[in-house]
Amino acid sequence: MTERESEGLLTIDVGAIVTNYLRLRTLLKSGARCGGVVKADAYGLGAAAVAPALYRAGCRDFFVSLQSEGEALAAVLPADARIVLLTGVRPGREKACAERGLIPILVSIDQIRVWVRETTVGGTAAPCGIKVDSGMTRLGMGETELQALLQQPELLRAANPCLLLSHLACADEPEHPLNRIQLENFRRHVASVRLICPDIEASLSNSSGICLGEDYHFDLVRPGCALYGVNPCPGRDNPMRAVVNLRLPLLQLRHVEAGCTVGYGATEAAPAGSWLAVVRGGYADGILRTQSGRGCGQAVLGSERVTVPMRGRVSMDATVFDVSGLSESQRASLSAIEILNEELTVDRMGDAAGTIGYEILTSLGHRYYRHIIEPTGE
Repeated sequence: MTERESEGLLTIDVGAIVTNYLRLRTLLKSGARCGGVVKADAYGLGAAAVAPALYRAGCRDFFVSLQSEGEALAAVLPADARIVLLTGVRPGREKACAERGLIPILVSIDQIRVWVRETTVGGTAAPCGIKVDSGMTRLGMGETELQALLQQPELLRAANPCLLLSHLACADEPEHPLNRIQLENFRRHVASVRLICPDIEASLSNSSGICLGEDYHFDLVRPGCALYGVNPCPGRDNPMRAVVNLRLPLLQLRHVEAGCTVGYGATEAAPAGSWLAVVRGGYADGILRTQSGRGCGQAVLGSERVTVPMRGRVSMDATVFDVSGLSESQRASLSAIEILNEELTVDRMGDAAGTIGYEILTSLGHRYYRHIIEPTGE
């Protein structure tokens, strides 16, 4: 382990992200495009590395949340990349947004009016997107406001919308009745808007929505979590490749001579004769405290990996694992414990922490040394 890796090694396989993108693209109906969600710094893995790799793989539609994210992305992508702001544009920032070629998703008639007023040059407003609420009850125009907009066709055309978007609430539950309800609602909204703006593109599906089938694909899908290795089809084998490997260095190997408790709150006991490995990495580094007593890792023994349980509460900077099951020679060769790899996936860690893989990815800290594996041939 090098000095730079001594605080923990987070390996990010950008090649696996590209492989996952290409895999998702094969699932699409003919004519549908596959974008990529790279918000929150590509789910914490580094948009500056991920987005250009996706672009080289053929992706041209990129989705972020904030205008600052969009501006940073524009600096590393060619001019023909389309960058969409999922949470729109803040008041007073419309002109700056348009000047940088970013496409905000607008969610109200008032926002549309301001966009037209602030960005129209030569009789044409800068492109925007419009979000409709098809049943999730989050961001988006409700039925009443959408109908009011449709009664103002001049305003709708003047806004120069290029994308009509909605979002599925239960796509990871294929049998949930809300999926079909949202699909039918969105189909109706698309048909109504296209009577006024016939060339507008439609986008409904996230990662799990892609797996619901071609009816949900429309013109453009926008996978996020699946790109980064999260299973888009819970309950089935994960078709995505693992993207991250997290290796935590050993700080101390302790032999427990008498029975004792481990960590804050004395929540777990270690019987006499136990061997405990204390590693560098805790909740300040994204190892969520909620997995205390439930999580696990794998002892790194050369090319061999042996699963070992977590013991006691996760601390801010350290976590304890029970390595009593290792032989004396194995303990002598122990230098680190992996808590994320192809077997210990972000979904598995999320289950142990009572959360989802998304939160695991976006919580990974910045004290680790980050090693980026570029796609083969790049």
